[in-house]
Amino acid sequence: MKKRKVLWSGLLFTLLLLALDQITKYLAQRYLPGSRGADVIPGVFQLFYLENRGAAFGMMADRQWFFIIVAFIMMLAAGYVYFKLPLEKHYHFLRAVCVLIAAGAVGNMLDRILHSYVIDFLYVSLIDFPVFNLADCYVCVGAALGILAVFTLYREDDFQFLFPAKRQTHPSDGSILGDANRRIRMTQKGEPGKKKREDYPNEQ
Repeated sequence: MKKRKVLWSGLLFTLLLLALDQITKYLAQRYLPGSRGADVIPGVFQLFYLENRGAAFGMMADRQWFFIIVAFIMMLAAGYVYFKLPLEKHYHFLRAVCVLIAAGAVGNMLDRILHSYVIDFLYVSLIDFPVFNLADCYVCVGAALGILAVFTLYREDDFQFLFPAKRQTHPSDGSILGDANRRIRMTQKGEPGKKKREDYPNEQ
């Protein structure tokens, strides 16, 4: 029951982020084309409409199907990791990372399918940064937080849930490692039912 609740909450947050991305793109497409942009912070940040036929920030233009496939793989990977994550609170941060990456991947993938381009409208004019959108923010922030978490919050053992076949289990279970350790202990104690000769000092 708890697993199902976690899965539904992840889907809900992903859909909320996706809706926010699509609504802001719709508003940008409706009100910004044909204008010089709208200043939010003059000289620093503005809204500026751009149809991006490349990857994030305009790279590798006119390769729509390639980017659709990449986005689909990202969505599947984020969904798989989210599904496999243990229910402990220790993994809540990674759940948020998966939601961000999945929402961002789907947001831009929908644009490419529906329009053959991605709608960008956020422009940091202070540093002339490439125009971007909320989906780009989701993916970049999610990836950055994920990398940071891997090197600061989690250890290698925390990710063994992704590769259960390689997991070394406790010696008391039925694993090969456990069997080997039990044989070593039995050898040290002596096999049951047999006694050493020195246990019978009077026997000739």
